[in-house]
Amino acid sequence: MTNNSPRLSIGLPVYNGEKFLQAALDSLLAQTFTDFELIISDNASTDNTEEICRAYAAQDKRIRYYRNTENIGCARNFNRVFELATGEYFKWAAHDDLHASDFLMKCIEVLDEDPTIILCHSHVYFIDEHGEFLQKYDIQIKADSPKNYQRFHELLTKHLCYQLYGVIRSDALRKIPPMGSYGNADGIFLLRLGLVGKFYEIAEYIFFARSHSQQSMSMFFPEYKLLNNSNNKYSLNMLPDFYAYTVWFDSSKKGKILFPHWRMLWEYIVSVCLLQMSLHDYICCAISLYQKLRGKESLLLKDLLIAAQQLWQSWHHTRFQAQEVETQFIASEQK
Repeated sequence: MTNNSPRLSIGLPVYNGEKFLQAALDSLLAQTFTDFELIISDNASTDNTEEICRAYAAQDKRIRYYRNTENIGCARNFNRVFELATGEYFKWAAHDDLHASDFLMKCIEVLDEDPTIILCHSHVYFIDEHGEFLQKYDIQIKADSPKNYQRFHELLTKHLCYQLYGVIRSDALRKIPPMGSYGNADGIFLLRLGLVGKFYEIAEYIFFARSHSQQSMSMFFPEYKLLNNSNNKYSLNMLPDFYAYTVWFDSSKKGKILFPHWRMLWEYIVSVCLLQMSLHDYICCAISLYQKLRGKESLLLKDLLIAAQQLWQSWHHTRFQAQEVETQFIASEQK
């Protein structure tokens, strides 16, 4: 960060976002807080995303547009916008969400007033493709405790990770590893950030999460809008497809044998050991993990069964190919 750096860096990773991108950019550029840079990382889009971004960058000097020569996967592109940031504060923005004009101002006022708060976000409305109200997102997580193990416990709650789109202290983000490329990587990233410091949720609906068929949650977690405090019928069968999510985070894993739930368990354990805490806090975090994950052992078994099925299919495919080669060889010898 230099003396000429803006106070806030906004990072917008995007891939083929032409349908909603202009509305998202207009929402950010209309903010009452104006001391920011807007970093766009285009993940080799094949639609009109590049043309839209270059046109906006030509009109507003706060915008810095970068285009990847190839698609580097969601997680790497998500991390890239923060790597390019220079501001004291940082905010991720999605290409399809909207913000009230005073969103940034209100978040930064909270952070300026209390240095123990590292992330400020707000209540959330779901909106449809046309920007019309759908419903409230009513899971409010109390991650404002001064005790890190209590924040850890709260952030283990099933939620949709909208805190990621709040305003965050850049130095707090640098204390944890970048976003991973595995199922629930965003949730585990927030869990680790919660161990660094307190979150604050503004009790106003000034962030608008767009719901549409092209988004990852609609594709891999179609029941996500049923995930709320008033729904007592939520079950393991409604969980996201973490196999598909892993590939979405990192396309190089497509076709490989994956153990997404085992990987998530490992990352939860790593999270507890990541930062220095007292023995009491370590024990409390471990107890919270046991309490929150108990009853989900069948998901670990599911990973093993799917891996066994993939190995069996791979073996049969290899055997079939070998038989084909042998048959062709015998036929050629008989000529």
